Amino acid sequence: MRTRTFATALALAGAVVLAPAALPAAAHGDTVHLEVTGQDSGHVTTVATWENDHDPVTEEFAGSLAATSADGRSAGPWRLVAVPGHPGSYTTREMLPAGHWRITVDCAFPSLGHGERELDIEPAVISDPPLPTPTGTSGAQPTTAGPTVGPTVVPTPTLTSGATPAPTPPAGSPSAGPTAGPTAGQTVPPTQDTAAGSDGSSTAVRLAVGTAVAAVVLAATGFALRRGRRR
Repeated sequence: MRTRTFATALALAGAVVLAPAALPAAAHGDTVHLEVTGQDSGHVTTVATWENDHDPVTEEFAGSLAATSADGRSAGPWRLVAVPGHPGSYTTREMLPAGHWRITVDCAFPSLGHGERELDIEPAVISDPPLPTPTGTSGAQPTTAGPTVGPTVVPTPTLTSGATPAPTPPAGSPSAGPTAGPTAGQTVPPTQDTAAGSDGSSTAVRLAVGTAVAAVVLAATGFALRRGRRR
């Protein structure tokens, strides 16, 4: 009798303890609804709600995503992770490439769930970075001269015979008058200084010759006198 009473009391106590935990699960239902809502740069987003009351699933969540393209490519399964600041929203760290994809999402905890949808992933637009504007020149760039079109004209030298005559000054100019230099083919007359120098040189030569002759004569005379005295 006492054993039955104790067992009954223990069962009631367990029911009291487990009842609060069972009530929310019963209110939410035992199925999770998964809906693929779209994608952001190839990252597919999924919203998980309870089937009965449509409350977001904020409990511990275990789900995955797989995809198959129209051309036969496949991706996943990839793990679904929570999106910060958006309760019940999940996405993947991996990115789907461009193409037409059939998305399949599944979860195993806190309850079973399944969802499917077809999505078109557009190719990402990658802009080329602008080229930096040069702030200065690093030096003068050499200029390459192209080939000269047409024959090259070589100047012909002008041959002159004799000296080039001096230009004739205009009439009435102070410098007009006789040319101060001989022209080609003319004989320059000796000047007075040149004539005087020539006369002086001739006189000096004559004096030297006369002195030499006188010395020879005196020497011969003296030699003859000495010879006569000895006899």
